[in-house]
Amino acid sequence: MDNNNVDMAKLMNMISKMDKNELQQGLAKLNQMMSKEDKEKLLKQFKNCN
Repeated sequence: MDNNNVDMAKLMNMISKMDKNELQQGLAKLNQMMSKEDKEKLLKQFKNCN
């Protein structure tokens, strides 16, 4: 659980350094990736990296 909190802190720090346009582009790209058929594969890879 603590490991997950650290990851969230790092994520929030990265997001805070992005400007609005960068954040919107990143979220749009993430949304596009997650709407594809292989989203389960991507989620599994992401979980294995943590």
